[in-house]
Parts: sequence; C-alpha cells; structure tokens
Amino acid sequence: MAGLQAGAPTPQDITVHSASKVLEVSFSDGKTFRIPFELMRVCSPSAEVQGHGPGQEVLQTGKRGVGITALAPVGNYAVQPTFSDGHDSGIFSWDLLYTLGADQDRLWAEYEARLKAVGTDRDAPMPTKAGSSCSSH
Repeated sequence: MAGLQAGAPTPQDITVHSASKVLEVSFSDGKTFRIPFELMRVCSPSAEVQGHGPGQEVLQTGKRGVGITALAPVGNYAVQPTFSDGHDSGIFSWDLLYTLGADQDRLWAEYEARLKAVGTDRDAPMPTKAGSSCSSH
C-alpha cells in the first residue's frame, strides 16, 4: 500500500500553516518540506484531477489562494485534506507528500509548462477540460 514501503520515510510532524498556505511535514529521515496548498491541490491524486485513465486528467487553475480547512488521517499511511474550494477526495500518502516536498521545483515547472501549452495561467478560471496537472509519481 502506498506510504507503507519498508524503510520509506514517515512523517514525524505535520503542521497546517493557514496564513502562509503551506503544509509543513517533517519526516523520519530528518528532512522537512513546506508544501504549498496550491501544489497539493493541482497535484491531487483524486480521480477528479487525475481522471480514471490516461488522457482523462483535468488541468487545475485558479487555485493560488486555496486553503486547507481540515486535514484528516487515513489509517497509518496518509492524510486527506479538505480544501477551501470544496475538493476533499484526494488521499495523500506519505510517499506522495515526500515526493511533493522533494520534487517541488520539477512539479511546478511541469505544471507551468502544461498551463503554457494550453494557453492559460495559474489564475485563470477552471477550463472545461485540459491536459494533466502533474505527472505520475
């Protein structure tokens, strides 16, 4: 199951910083990441964002100001945030949170490239359908 791989770093502390809109996660390997809520929202592992198969991904826009209103544990392997725009179906495993933290620069660059490819930007209203918001991890 995702987030339960032997030897994989696990969160030691998770803090929702509402004012700065980042999720701070400290892992067992000593690394701490500050993951912007916007990045989490546009890279949500939910079917709403990723689709149910290749080519069904929905590019997320207009999420710069999104907040997290709740963060619920999912077993011992993940958390499920409720975002201020109502999105609450993404389950973020420990390994996904680690990837979002460690690979932020690459993920932002890929997201910006996808936006540019469809002629839009981060702050545009949601399009009806577009390409993937984040690559597979």
